[in-house]
Amino acid sequence: MLPYRLLPSCLLGLALSIAGTAALADDALRYNQVSLHADASTEVVQDRMHVTLYSEAQQEDPAQLAAQTTQTLNAALQKARAQKGVTVSLGSRHSYPVYGEDGERIIAWRERAEIRLESTDFAALSTLTAELLKTLKMGEMHFSVSEAIRKQNEEALMKDAVAAFRARAQLATEALGGSGYKLVSLNLGSEGGMHPVNRGYAMKAMMEAAPVPEIEAGTQTITLNADGVIEVQMP
Repeated sequence: MLPYRLLPSCLLGLALSIAGTAALADDALRYNQVSLHADASTEVVQDRMHVTLYSEAQQEDPAQLAAQTTQTLNAALQKARAQKGVTVSLGSRHSYPVYGEDGERIIAWRERAEIRLESTDFAALSTLTAELLKTLKMGEMHFSVSEAIRKQNEEALMKDAVAAFRARAQLATEALGGSGYKLVSLNLGSEGGMHPVNRGYAMKAMMEAAPVPEIEAGTQTITLNADGVIEVQMP
């Protein structure tokens, strides 16, 4: 039987041995691992239109300015909410002081407030926008793909993205001289964004009295990414 005083050093040696074995096992698990990326894409017609309109005014009395802005907004909101198929929401609203030439004395207050409109009915939203531009100004117009259409296309792309990943995995395996591979991990994710339209063109087109201009929404590229790790098996 070993003396009691030697037990700690023996236990320490055993712990180091186990730790070293675990580290080697971990290295073995990571041996011949390759990170790969593949994707599949499709062009989708943008089916949702977004318009931002705003009211901007200046008054010496901030209370009168706020009342005037509220009145203008309420009138616009009443017209917008009467239009079927159009989603209406309030955007940002803020006021700030206007200083005189000396840069110290406040001579007036200026306030800006937004309303946001969106719809899949481009004709209805265009007609409404043209009407509201009599009292409001154009802030921005852009288009997007609705969530339902996006989800539908992403699901359709899933098989293509996985097939592209498998093809890359097979190519990498052959390039390394492997006999096969195991899938370690695979993550699928999508990407795609909104495409703004030239605001000057949008404003000019919307302000033309007749007829309501035809809107060309354009397309958006929806991409499904496949990122993963494989472990190449060597002969």
